[in-house]
Amino acid sequence: MTISNASNSELSQAQEPARHQEGKIKYILIGIALLYLALVLLIPAINVFVQAFQGGVGAFLQALQTPDFIHAAQLTLIIAAIVVPVNTIFGLCAAWAIARHQFPGRALAISIIDLPFSISPVVAGLMIVLLYGRNGWLGPILEAANFRVIFALPGMIIATAFVTLPFVAREVIPVLEEVGTDQEEAARTLGAKDWEIFWRVTLPNIRWGLLYGVLLTNARAMGEFGAVAVVSGNIARRTQTLPLFVEESYKQYHTQSAFAAAVILGCLAVVTLVFKEILERKTRIKDVE
Repeated sequence: MTISNASNSELSQAQEPARHQEGKIKYILIGIALLYLALVLLIPAINVFVQAFQGGVGAFLQALQTPDFIHAAQLTLIIAAIVVPVNTIFGLCAAWAIARHQFPGRALAISIIDLPFSISPVVAGLMIVLLYGRNGWLGPILEAANFRVIFALPGMIIATAFVTLPFVAREVIPVLEEVGTDQEEAARTLGAKDWEIFWRVTLPNIRWGLLYGVLLTNARAMGEFGAVAVVSGNIARRTQTLPLFVEESYKQYHTQSAFAAAVILGCLAVVTLVFKEILERKTRIKDVE
């Protein structure tokens, strides 16, 4: 008994330096991570808020009342209001087709949906210009119909729709695959029609994944810069969204307006993160149940 206790004591003493070393490594790694976050995220974000309110709350509110800012905010909301519902419907249809059916080219369809993740937004904007521009493939047809796409709202909508295409589909597909078809088949056996099955069975099962995808789509639509900058021309009070307004104001040394608009976009990002956390918790609770 004494020998055993002595052996355990010696073993514990031998492990003590290793534990101490592991603790030091853990705190070093945490410190590096926090330092990195502070340099690339926290300090720049704090600086934006400091610069926005440097002239006081009155100057901040005055910057948000300029015609250029109001038009940019309205245009951003209009684009999001169009793109989000369109990509939500597309994402649901694509997710349903991919998760519920096996067909030739299924892997290719998934790859095409993921394409906006791998292509630079600037390249995407250039592709839209080469397709719909005056000298593009469809340019003569559009010009004959007197319908402008590039440097106008339709081109900005197309660019935003392209970069936000995958979010709903990629969030809903795994949920549909996890849920399976048992409940839907049972409802169909009881005489439910396809729309009744969708509204009463499928939609309640995928609602958190769907809302998560819609949230990400809206956040990307309102914050998109690269593709929209290429196709819009960045014309004040005509084709200038909030991200473009921030860049142009800063270039023109209207720093108060630039930082004020950046604060609005930052607040939208914070709201998105809050809703994202709520939806993730809802999803985890559902998985536990």
